[in-house]
Amino acid sequence: MANKSKEKNPLILSPRWKIIVYLFLIVITVILSVVFVLRKSTSPLFLYFLGVLYVVILIPVIRKLFQSKKLFTYVILILGAAISLIPFIWMISTSLKSLGEALGSSFFPSELHFENYIEAWRKADFSEYFLNTILITAITLVGQITFSVLAAYAFARIKFPGRDLIFSIMLSTLMIPAMVFIIPNFLTVTWLGRITPIPWINNWPALTIPFMGNIFSIFLLKQFFAQVPDELYDAAQMDGAGHFRFLIQVVLPLSKAPLMVILVLSFIGSWNSLAWPMLVTNTPDWRPISVGLMQFVNEAGQEINLTMAGAFITIIPILIIYFFTQKQFTESIARSGLKG
Repeated sequence: MANKSKEKNPLILSPRWKIIVYLFLIVITVILSVVFVLRKSTSPLFLYFLGVLYVVILIPVIRKLFQSKKLFTYVILILGAAISLIPFIWMISTSLKSLGEALGSSFFPSELHFENYIEAWRKADFSEYFLNTILITAITLVGQITFSVLAAYAFARIKFPGRDLIFSIMLSTLMIPAMVFIIPNFLTVTWLGRITPIPWINNWPALTIPFMGNIFSIFLLKQFFAQVPDELYDAAQMDGAGHFRFLIQVVLPLSKAPLMVILVLSFIGSWNSLAWPMLVTNTPDWRPISVGLMQFVNEAGQEINLTMAGAFITIIPILIIYFFTQKQFTESIARSGLKG
């Protein structure tokens, strides 16, 4: 006797629709919470409805936590994430305040001032600084990836006299604070600007070339390249491939995860640099966006609300980059071989 097919209950949602409904409830709850914070008085019915939404949202999460054997770990992670988000929330909240409120003690604004973002962009001339930062970051990333890949491959796959000694000396420089290198680097780029046809000070070479040789990037890629099986290189040699072809066609396609990590970390470092650009530039022609935030400091003090609005504008590209590369980032940490 054939089994009767079970009819689906139309009242039971599919997993995809459950996620959509759950996200919709979260968005509604967040919006109502903001309204509750901004309004000075709310009706009891409104508070009751908001409380019900919180219960509906939190019950599945709490049930999952108590069913898990790692309850304590999840609690610690949630608390750590909440504490880490407080400065970010304060930055957004302050960026929406008036100057008087920003200098006060209130955490949330009584009235939202979205025009702060327009004023911050216009007052700091962020359009020019954004273009400068994109050019500086792009040149730095291209140079750093090129030199790091070639150096890491040489240390990992090519045997030459003094290889381990040179690599150990390079690694030892990681223990030296970065600020110690500022004066030697400045003297070097000043001297190079005198003997080369291209000026270095107040130009892109001083802002990019000193950061193209990154020791940590070389170390990370070297650890990953060393894990590539020798059998692959032997097979490539049988096909007539040399080191360069093997690197381009075999090693690099297998190394997308660490390359993404280097791209993200180098992008963040180049995008947020402040001390070095202030030292090697004295005109806004090549100054990055982090220097543009200094425009909100004047004789009367700092316009903290515009500063926070400008800071939020500057971190948007970083958030976008990390959002699209977080999978490769975490994957590389697990597979890069940092343990030995």
